[in-house]
Amino acid sequence: MSPRTRATAKSSTRDVLIPEKLYFRIGEVSRLCHLPAYVLRFWETEFPQLKPVKSSTGQRMYRRKDVENVLRIKHLLYEEGFTIPGARQHLRSEARADKKQDPLPFPERSTSDLKYIRQGLRDILTMLSARR
Repeated sequence: MSPRTRATAKSSTRDVLIPEKLYFRIGEVSRLCHLPAYVLRFWETEFPQLKPVKSSTGQRMYRRKDVENVLRIKHLLYEEGFTIPGARQHLRSEARADKKQDPLPFPERSTSDLKYIRQGLRDILTMLSARR
């Protein structure tokens, strides 16, 4: 890739504004990402993250997440210089790291708060048991 093409790839990857739509056809994704459709079809075979659904007419329909993944893959390959297997491995390790860093959905409670809650639940259970 020539330096001029590489510079264009850099600016287009960062500056792409994805329209607020549910689905994009392959031609739209091709124009948005400045990539030929055959590259997108090839990447579908190489990257499990790209899974466009097919319409009843067989047209590939990319979701927003798919378009974001295309841009991420393009960045890794064209700007970071990854090989396809290297980019695939990098995306896989990013996904694993994201899963490990998800915080628990519950706020931390002190032990005295938990004891108070537990006692309240016991009191409710006692009241319910007495009703029988």
